[in-house]
Amino acid sequence: MNSPSQAAREAIKAVCRALQDKKALEIRVLDVSAGSSITDTMIVASGTSEPHLRALRIAVDEALTAVRARALRQESVPESGWTVIDAFDLIVHLLTEEQRERYRLEHLWRDAVELDLAEVLAEPKAPAKRKKPAKAKASSKAKPAAKARSRRA
Repeated sequence: MNSPSQAAREAIKAVCRALQDKKALEIRVLDVSAGSSITDTMIVASGTSEPHLRALRIAVDEALTAVRARALRQESVPESGWTVIDAFDLIVHLLTEEQRERYRLEHLWRDAVELDLAEVLAEPKAPAKRKKPAKAKASSKAKPAAKARSRRA
């Protein structure tokens, strides 16, 4: 399993968040890098209807644009129940529930490593703040003496 680049991780997260926001069903993130020469990550999600698939596709496009990634190619035949978005390191399959059951992509890629969606969407943990050492306070008597010396000069 290859570790995705920071840009790829941002794109994956943005796409998953967009799909979740648009109420996509059964979002699955698969690391297919060990078995695919064309992509590293595949996201599979379901929509309830053709209009829902269109809304999901638009949300994915906007999410990719927001993280400065771009879809190299999109394939969708009207009324087919399946849209594919190729963003190089990431391929997104949006299917109706009926088409998803018919093609069973997750079964075809059963050797892939499934990533936990909650972990994909988790915000990175902020590094623990280190306490700065307290500055030594100068005694109140030293300050007037320093001022007195500077006046004599």
